[in-house]
This record gives sequence, C-alpha cells and structure tokens, in this order.
Amino acid sequence: VQLQASGGGLVQAGGSLRLSCAASGRTFSRNGMGWYRQAPGKERELVAAISSGTNTYYADSAKGRFTISRDNAKNTVSLQMNSLKPEDTAVYYCAACSSCFLYKISRVQYEYDYWGQGTQVTVSS
Repeated sequence: VQLQASGGGLVQAGGSLRLSCAASGRTFSRNGMGWYRQAPGKERELVAAISSGTNTYYADSAKGRFTISRDNAKNTVSLQMNSLKPEDTAVYYCAACSSCFLYKISRVQYEYDYWGQGTQVTVSS
C-alpha cells in the first residue's frame, strides 16, 4: 500500500498550491484521510481531514484558506492551499485512517496508519 504525495514547491506569499495524494494497493474510499505538516523544529500537526462521508476538519490556521477534497473514483485526496503565508512552510504528509469509517474524522495522529512520503512546501516572504 502506498500513498504518493505531490504538488509541493516554492511559492511567494499570497500564492497558491494544490497538493495531491494518490493511493495505490488498496482503496481508501470508505476511510478518513488527512493532511499533516511538519515544520523544522516543530511537531507534526493536522492541517485538514476529510471523512468518507465528506465531513471535513480544518486547523484554525487553515480555515478559510485551505480546502480538502477527495475523489473516491481515483482514490485520491487533495489539498488546495490559497493565500499562503511563510508560516505554512513545512513538509506536508497525506495520511489515511483505516479505522475511520463513514463520518468519522480523526484528529489523533496514531490513528492514521498509512502515510505518504511528504512533499515540501516553501512559502517565501
């Protein structure tokens, strides 16, 4: 089972990026998925999550700027990031929670048992 994250890069403050995560080896259409990020010297934090029932969660730092979505037919989850700030600079990881069904969204890192390799997002001021 693999989660392949892509779409990171270097962008100026105020710009946008769209991260994508493609799953292979099994389907996660019935499971919750999320995007975490980890900045240098900081703990990994949940940015956004989406249930299989399309409930969503956003960290306060992401509300109004980021949008998480999923395409179950393609087994993908995406994170549209607008109005990026230098403090959004981090490695972004997609993750899947195999115990999260229907409308459940987990905010607990250890419940995410499948992880992608991470994609670097750098926002310059």
